[in-house]
Amino acid sequence: MQLNSASKEQLSQWQEELKVKHQQFKNQNLKLDLTRGKPSAQQLTLSDGLDGILKGNYKSADDTDTRNYGGLEGIAEARQLGAAILGLEQDQVLAGGSSSLTMMHQSITFAYQFGLNGTAWKDESDIKFLCPAPGYDRHFSICEDFGIEMIPVAMTETGPDMDQVESLIKADQSIKGIWCVPKYSNPTGIIYSDDTVKRIAKLGLVAAKNFRVFWDNAYAVHDLVDHPKPLANIMAACIAEGTEDSVIQFASTSKITHAGSGIAFLGASKSNLAAFKKHLGISSIGPDKVNQLRHMRLLPDINALTAHMQQHAALLKPRFDTVLKHLEANFSDNDLGEWQSPEGGYFVSFDSLPGLAKEIVRLADEVGVKLTPAGATFPYGKDPQDRNIRLSPSFPSVEDVDATMQVFVNCVKLASVGQKLAITS
Repeated sequence: MQLNSASKEQLSQWQEELKVKHQQFKNQNLKLDLTRGKPSAQQLTLSDGLDGILKGNYKSADDTDTRNYGGLEGIAEARQLGAAILGLEQDQVLAGGSSSLTMMHQSITFAYQFGLNGTAWKDESDIKFLCPAPGYDRHFSICEDFGIEMIPVAMTETGPDMDQVESLIKADQSIKGIWCVPKYSNPTGIIYSDDTVKRIAKLGLVAAKNFRVFWDNAYAVHDLVDHPKPLANIMAACIAEGTEDSVIQFASTSKITHAGSGIAFLGASKSNLAAFKKHLGISSIGPDKVNQLRHMRLLPDINALTAHMQQHAALLKPRFDTVLKHLEANFSDNDLGEWQSPEGGYFVSFDSLPGLAKEIVRLADEVGVKLTPAGATFPYGKDPQDRNIRLSPSFPSVEDVDATMQVFVNCVKLASVGQKLAITS
């Protein structure tokens, strides 16, 4: 389907054919959902061994009774696993509750209200964050919660546009942070290049002292291929530059074990960790250490975790392959869409022709297919080109992903032809 070389008559014929197909989908009374990156029930079942795994033995490796109060930092075994995931030492990691998003919100709260080894953000006239986009909508929601001004930064195939990032930070000391999903970035699926990681490590040399990189490594072990590209170690790069206080790292088991009852990890320099713990200790006596111990019996080390994630990949890859099969078959020989083919993570990012994302989502909803709202991957929900759509194939069955993609590609074509006809009329 080459729109630019098509006559008005050909476009009108295509439109009628696509409308007929659209009505056929409507008649099927579909109820399909590709909105959020939730693990499927099959994936969750991989961790059902957590149930009853302690068999009455609640003692951790250092003989701590995990049923009792205390242990703000989490049990040693869990911290060690978090360190292995994040590329840190155990004493640089705190193991907490089920949500790394909670830890991110707490970090922003502490930096805003009290300061993390620097001036509290609330005591300054302006607070701004750099937000690589397309990006993660929940990161943007945290900024909105605090009234922090968000500045979009273009994403490239190697990570955020670092020329833009460095220029903005050098010119404006009110920029206090940047959101980063460095491996299988949400939603584009790219992995930050070694050069990008090095340049991010150098930001602490030019940014304000209370500037922090929020390094959300949510998909650190979520590979779909046997030999994934490595992600450079941000802390090692920061230590080389003397900027280790400029980065706070996050990860969790939320898409590894049971999504709603996992372990979250915060990794940071000893100075940042001490500042975080100072305030955390006011609001908490300690995390759910029993749950942490359950996880460590199931996944005692990084090798066990790797084997566990290979089982996840076996379930996820057919879903991703189905999405990519439909995109390749329908758009590889035309300019109606662009996308990445990620080697891990939870999303496929699709860019339609400019000005069509909202219409594509509307058309899909019209026939019973829910997609992530257009604009969700940009600060304030405003995609300046109205073209990015995040596809999340993890939760539905392979059959439902296939059915959803049949609707999706038809909606893309229908919206594209309609736009071209409107221009030529």
